[in-house]
Amino acid sequence: MAKLYIAEFERPRNQWVNIANAPPILEQTPVVIGAGSLQSAAFNAKTAMIRVATDAICSISIGANPTATVNTMRMAADQVEYFSVQPNQQIAVIANT
Repeated sequence: MAKLYIAEFERPRNQWVNIANAPPILEQTPVVIGAGSLQSAAFNAKTAMIRVATDAICSISIGANPTATVNTMRMAADQVEYFSVQPNQQIAVIANT
């Protein structure tokens, strides 16, 4: 079963270098990647950045109530990305080719 892994981070202490402060403030239960759009839990009130790692080709969408489609941001299998986000937003994921 393919999964999307999400780690949440506070705003970086050093504003000149955009890196995440380890350890993350939260690591969510991975979201299963399937034929329908599924959402993560809402991000923590302190979350400013997320790290997203996928083990399968998928598409994602980030927002207050996001729905991922095969036409939203595509990620390759084994890709890792960092995104600046707002507290209480979510990420949605769906399988893609």
